[in-house]
Amino acid sequence: MTDAVATTLGLFPLPDWAKSELSDLKGHQKADLVSGDESGDVADAYDRVRSEVVSDQRDADLDRIVEGQARWDDMLAHPLTVHDSVETGGIVRYYDNNNFYRDPRVVDDLTFSGDVADELSAAAELLGDDAPLQAVLPGPYTLAALASDEHYGDDREFLAAVAEFLAGEIDAFPSHETLFLLEPSFVTDAPDDDLQEPASEAVDEVAAATDADVVVQTYWEAFEEKPYAHLMDADVDAIGFDLVGADREANLECINEYGTKADISLGVVDGQNTKVEAAETVAERVAWTHGQIPAQEFETTYATYNTESFYLPVNKHLAKLDALAEGAHLAATTEVEA
Repeated sequence: MTDAVATTLGLFPLPDWAKSELSDLKGHQKADLVSGDESGDVADAYDRVRSEVVSDQRDADLDRIVEGQARWDDMLAHPLTVHDSVETGGIVRYYDNNNFYRDPRVVDDLTFSGDVADELSAAAELLGDDAPLQAVLPGPYTLAALASDEHYGDDREFLAAVAEFLAGEIDAFPSHETLFLLEPSFVTDAPDDDLQEPASEAVDEVAAATDADVVVQTYWEAFEEKPYAHLMDADVDAIGFDLVGADREANLECINEYGTKADISLGVVDGQNTKVEAAETVAERVAWTHGQIPAQEFETTYATYNTESFYLPVNKHLAKLDALAEGAHLAATTEVEA
């Protein structure tokens, strides 16, 4: 019987009070905020948001708790946009939706930053010694795809530098139970033949930097077969699939053709739609997916949102957290529906 784990992809929506308060405060601190160097009042507001979102996850009884990434105005590009070796260019559409981020233009070596480690350390302090903390990072292929290289000059070299940078950041993380590497670009803009093996090697390097269980989570679209087969060579614990917004049949074909890891992550709650799923629906989606993969019995199944949840109103996000946690805990006993 699979161990069902309720978790999320992080990047939560800001509470309404924080949106107005931070907007007001940031208007007076634009110079510092470009590099992520928030001063007293802004830092204090983010501390309060972090405390609130950690408490929300505890109240929902999630099995893994994320920091929430309230500071990530540039979403998955954030670890680069606050880096000293990066200049932020123009506004770029974030995948195929109405969100935008500042183009991170890498102009020098990607040295250690510590920005994400500081956030996670603050979250770990809130949780205490027995924290089921989950770290969240953009995967190396996605982070490289979201950036503009104006320093390394070669796609492979740039991808390797991004992987080395992320691995160095992980070295400074506090103890964590799991690491989710978010890799939407692996399916929306799949690596071409020349980059498929380097992309898998980059994921492998980042995963090797932690002793935690590592999940490579994709979303929005389904895998192409060759990139998926290469990704399977990476030494990670689970690959994650969008079962709501993507072509789930194509994902299942990849799994049944090439197999998958001993654990699996399933995007079974819609991170972009305000309709709140019933807990029973979450459990049925997990069980249905297991039924479509007859050759494998998974040690751990992560039940999660299918995308980041910052698209949602906070009240809907909180309701979905409850449904996700309850549904994951029901999943192990839910009968498979054909």
